[in-house]
Amino acid sequence: MNILFLCTGNSCRSIIAEAIFNALAAPEYHAISAGSQPKGLIHPRSLALLSRKGISTEGYASKSWDSLPYIPDIVITVCGNAAGEVCPAYLAPAIRAHWEVDDPDKATGSDAEIDRAFETAYKILKIRIQALLALPLAELKGDPIQLQVELDHIGALTI
Repeated sequence: MNILFLCTGNSCRSIIAEAIFNALAAPEYHAISAGSQPKGLIHPRSLALLSRKGISTEGYASKSWDSLPYIPDIVITVCGNAAGEVCPAYLAPAIRAHWEVDDPDKATGSDAEIDRAFETAYKILKIRIQALLALPLAELKGDPIQLQVELDHIGALTI
């Protein structure tokens, strides 16, 4: 099963989600991330955070959804709608879910406050990804309606 984590810039949240998922998932599951308007680089604080958590950042890059190597089974947008952010709409066939996460790239304040915003995004994504991976995904793949219900439920989990 292939998962796409999608946001606009593909420099923070979607990259963090991709890396967490791939670090925790069994080999038969794989995540990629992309953006509708990729920034072309991963935010340095995203890379530093993943490194501190012991998650490899090798091979990750900010990329467009136009250059995906495969059509994903599940697309999860991670944009922060409450902040007025517009999420891209992925139109190819896939099960879709929205897991709203505030963009740490927009955080202001001291270095410590900005680092906390990245840490908060990481914690929210990790909790949700762990819940996703705890599901019987092989069974749910044959029941897209139930899978959609589960994904929506997971999207409401917070720290």
